[in-house]
Amino acid sequence: MLPFLSLLYLIPLAGVLILTVVPRSADRLIKVISAIVTFLPIILIVMMWGQYGGVKPDQFGMRFTEYAEWIPSFHVAYNLGVDGLGFSLAALTALLTFLATLASWNITNRSKEYFALLLLLEVGMMGVFMALDYVLFYVFWELVLLPMYFLIGIWGGPRREYAAIKFFIYTLVGSVVMLVGILALYFGTGAKTFGILEIAVLAPKVLSPVAQWWIFLALFFGFAIKVPVFPFHTWLPDAHVEAPTAISMLLAGVLLKMGTYAMVRISWPTLPDAARAFTLTLLVLALINIVYCALTAMAQKDLKKMVAYSSINHMGYFLLGLAAGTPAALNGALYVNISHGLISALFFFAVGMMYDRTHTREMAKLGGLFLTVPVIATAVAFVSFANLGLPGLAGFISEFFVFLGAWPAFGWLIVLAGAGLVVTAAFHLIMMRQVLMGNELTEWKGLPDMSGREAAIFAPLLVLIVFFGLYPAPLFNLFNPAAMALAKLIGGL
Repeated sequence: MLPFLSLLYLIPLAGVLILTVVPRSADRLIKVISAIVTFLPIILIVMMWGQYGGVKPDQFGMRFTEYAEWIPSFHVAYNLGVDGLGFSLAALTALLTFLATLASWNITNRSKEYFALLLLLEVGMMGVFMALDYVLFYVFWELVLLPMYFLIGIWGGPRREYAAIKFFIYTLVGSVVMLVGILALYFGTGAKTFGILEIAVLAPKVLSPVAQWWIFLALFFGFAIKVPVFPFHTWLPDAHVEAPTAISMLLAGVLLKMGTYAMVRISWPTLPDAARAFTLTLLVLALINIVYCALTAMAQKDLKKMVAYSSINHMGYFLLGLAAGTPAALNGALYVNISHGLISALFFFAVGMMYDRTHTREMAKLGGLFLTVPVIATAVAFVSFANLGLPGLAGFISEFFVFLGAWPAFGWLIVLAGAGLVVTAAFHLIMMRQVLMGNELTEWKGLPDMSGREAAIFAPLLVLIVFFGLYPAPLFNLFNPAAMALAKLIGGL
């Protein structure tokens, strides 16, 4: 069998090396190579999906595993594997990176460096969802930091340097605290390996409740910044507003999921006693993310910043499902990862299409776009309804199952989260009335509508949002084993 998991990150890494020898002036060739290189992992994902059910899982439920000694003297191994959670996020990464490459076709300034950094970003993102050794996981986690910093800091908007530095400082501090937690786990358990799954078995038996609590907080701090969780969220709106459209697609669609994935893969299974003790705190943070960020989104005048706060709001539903810990809530939380990844990436792309034509994101300056660019306006309306959770689209499925599973755990408290849904619907409808409706404005007459390249980016996301909204079974089949195991571990079953 092919080493699928290694190839998923080695192919974009090879693409980086290829681009280093391509002449800087060969702009078209650079973009074609990048598109081909980012499309190849999608082919691998399709092949893996076809074989997934036939691959026998190991004792931890992992498939396509690869193992080799890396640094034997320090018990560090090259250990890769995926279950339904990791595989679905690797698939999301492959799809969105390819679409982000197409969305970057208008990049002409230092395109060689841009696309090399974009491919390097894919290497890190892919590795995080596959690594089963803490050292390897941390290497991939940190690898994401550098290309994202430069992609925002060089190709971003007017305040790009401020946004890039803020992103770097927040995530670096979180990574350092997370590293302390990882080392405390390793030395505190006396483990003979840095294996994530092996330590998860050992830690609850060996660590005292006090030790579990402090290690859990250290890990949660690092992961919460990436999600982001209130009050560690302020870096994200600045990063989104200043980042190029394609980078915003990846930031919302994939990077935030690194934090949610790490919580489910590491914190909750490894330290279940601390996770149970943290339930009410997590519930409060989830409700703040949902309600406060929905209200903040409603107050925004910049369309992209509104979408950014909406993104933080939707991560609150993941936190709510994780806090509830029931099988339905956990399945819904894991579904949020994919549904939000697809919808948020499409939303930022739709905002980028409008900005490329109008050169403004101020909603007060827009209006009547249904008459000027009807196809783009329809795309914005579609993704707005998807983002507010319209039944029949993927966002509804994730939120419905989170609420279904959270009710037995928290009862009437989830009414507060329901208030967040109302506010979310309100600010989307207000935005559509302001931006899309009304009379055609003189300054927007004659704007070009959606191009063929833009339609090629929009179409697969639209199809998947509708498909997974009408037929969620393929994703639930992937998630359910992990959700059931975690619910049993933390007492939700």
